[in-house]
Amino acid sequence: MDGTAGGSPASPAGESRDTSSSSFSGGGEGKKVYVAVGAGESKAMVLWALHRFPSQDDATAATFVLLHVYSKPRFIPIMGNRIPASQVQEQQLVAYKKMELQKISDILDQHLLLCAQQKVQAEKLVVESDDVAQGLVKLISEHRVTALVMGAAANEHYTKNMKDLRSKKAQAVQQRADPLCKIWYICKGTLVYRRKDIPLRNEAMQEDVQKSGDQQLSLDRTTSLSETWCISNTWLQKPNIALQTERASPCRSYDNENEIVKEFDEPENKFQCMLRELDSVWKQAYEEICSRRKAERELVEALQKARDSENLYFGEVKQRNEIEEKMTTTMEEVERLTQKTDKLCAELQDERKKRLALEKRTAHSDRIIKDLMLQCDKAVREVEALHAKKGESSAAAEGTMHITELSCSEIREATNNFDHSLKVGESVYGSVYKGFLRHTHVAIKKLNRENTQSQFNQEVEILSRVRHPNLVTLIGACKEDQALVYEYMPNGSLDDRLTCKNNSKPLGWQLRTRIISDVCSALIFLHSNKPHSIVHSDLKASNIILDGHNVAKLSGFGVCRMFTDEFRNTTTLYRHTHPKGSFAYIDPEYVMTGDLTPQSDVYSFGIVLLRLLTGRPGFGLLKDVQRAVEKDCLVAILDSSAGDWPAMQAEQLARVGLSCCEIRRKNRPDLRTEVWTVLEPILKSTSIMLCSLSFKSVSEDLGGVPSYFICPILQDVMREPLIAADGFTYEAEAIREWIDSGHQTSPMTNLELFHRDLLPNHALRSAIQEWLQTNAN
Repeated sequence: MDGTAGGSPASPAGESRDTSSSSFSGGGEGKKVYVAVGAGESKAMVLWALHRFPSQDDATAATFVLLHVYSKPRFIPIMGNRIPASQVQEQQLVAYKKMELQKISDILDQHLLLCAQQKVQAEKLVVESDDVAQGLVKLISEHRVTALVMGAAANEHYTKNMKDLRSKKAQAVQQRADPLCKIWYICKGTLVYRRKDIPLRNEAMQEDVQKSGDQQLSLDRTTSLSETWCISNTWLQKPNIALQTERASPCRSYDNENEIVKEFDEPENKFQCMLRELDSVWKQAYEEICSRRKAERELVEALQKARDSENLYFGEVKQRNEIEEKMTTTMEEVERLTQKTDKLCAELQDERKKRLALEKRTAHSDRIIKDLMLQCDKAVREVEALHAKKGESSAAAEGTMHITELSCSEIREATNNFDHSLKVGESVYGSVYKGFLRHTHVAIKKLNRENTQSQFNQEVEILSRVRHPNLVTLIGACKEDQALVYEYMPNGSLDDRLTCKNNSKPLGWQLRTRIISDVCSALIFLHSNKPHSIVHSDLKASNIILDGHNVAKLSGFGVCRMFTDEFRNTTTLYRHTHPKGSFAYIDPEYVMTGDLTPQSDVYSFGIVLLRLLTGRPGFGLLKDVQRAVEKDCLVAILDSSAGDWPAMQAEQLARVGLSCCEIRRKNRPDLRTEVWTVLEPILKSTSIMLCSLSFKSVSEDLGGVPSYFICPILQDVMREPLIAADGFTYEAEAIREWIDSGHQTSPMTNLELFHRDLLPNHALRSAIQEWLQTNAN
């Protein structure tokens, strides 16, 4: 096979027409040249074929067949995705196929127009096949194709020194196509490789047929059609000897007049008989040629199959050797594991014997321990009986040691016998009244009579044990009326402020940021309380109340739980009753399992944080914020009444809230180590502005503020007064900011501060709070 090297562009000047078109010469109709056109750019290959083969003006003009083999797609592009064809409905497959065939037809029409411009006769042909190479090989065989032009590789793989076939389809056609077919492989308009037809082994016969054909072409155009035969689209001419006989007869008539007369006297059908006999001989010869070509093709196919079988055999042998090696390795591993298993079984038997011996030794000890436990239980029951006789539980007794006992008359007098007009709140556990007790405004919660003893004792026990600026202060309790007396919080609950109840002013974003920090600080304190960790378990906006300075404090401890050190280190508290609390704030895992942990409060805190950001109710809030963060449109759901939230701080708070609301507890962050590290810098950045905004409205509205209530730095009413080394009292945030900024002198005297310690001024703080409550009323 001749491997013609490519690299020079194919053009009429570059290659002779005669060398490529000689095989298409012959009388009558010209041969067909098949050009395999792909779905991509194939115009250069068609132009190469038009320049390479004769045009319509030549006598031996070739007819072009623009061929495309359509294969079924494996993937269908749908809405930007590639979907496997097996997963697509039949109707969609038919529509996609129709669209592809129309696209191919348009490409072929463009090439037909190109052929028409070159005055070359052309037609188009589209066939379907699962494999393009197999379709080309089958078409060559069925249509007896003798000339084919196809691509050698994709255009982007073309190089100037390219001399081999880069396309797998081209390689497959090269190996499997009919040996009688000449193939020209083109890439980017350049001939890369050419395959000639395989000559027959009987070269003498083929050469004689070719020679007789060449001589016949030199005869006069007026020769009778009976002197030529066309068998299976191949032109056969009379042999040389017949031509010599015809030409010799007239010559002999001039030399010998007697022979001429004799020849004219012979019967006319003798010559016809000779022609028929010669015709029969040539038919037999052509059939022999065809059979030999077929045999050679079969031989080539058989050799190819033999090579494939040999390669398959060697592959199987190699695979078998690999499998045997793996089996050997596996058997060695199994043997090793068997020995290890036997050793472990022996050790297990020894351990079982030791365990039986220990069980025998401890059997007597178990009986002793059981007796001691029975005695301990008996002692506990006796202690409980003694407490029952006294009329109070141990928890209530411990709680009353730290709070003021109030009488029923005092409670009723403070609330005007629980006047309905003094009611400021109500829940399923009881009602809250505003009262005036011992010259102080207080909030009195009267619990309902139904099953409230445990809640009363719980709140007394918790609030008598702990103290924190962000926990509501329990002043006293009246056991007979089941009433609890708290410090009065003039700004009501956070839920009321978010809904602007009684036309109250909306909370600004700076104040909401501080409320988030206050609630987080209170929860960290409760969860880390020693020796008993406390879980609120009913954290919601209505249980967060605001004092006169809008400082957030937690309330509603009736269903909270304490964790002992044993629970803190080993287990979680398990609730055998249904979880209590507002559904929008309650931990989903707590609802499903009944296990109450500090992470349950973290989930509720996340919902409160998102409510402060958006001002929306709790139901469906989590999904709305998740969607807004994912689509980067958080600003659209922020509460506009809070002012212009800083974009970065709002996004940080939203992500903290979403992480706290994870469904799985183990995915929620720790308040101390993770959440507070995010909230603390945000709180510091707004602290000065917050202090100024917190009391600005108070000083403007009330007027006549005592001078010693005013911070010398902020020139506003102090919320948390601290005494510095110079003897003056300042707002906590202001003096700390002054010292932290590097000042070593007093803001008032400009003298050096002897130390940086700050002492709380409790008396002044109480006076300021009382003055604010009095003027607010």
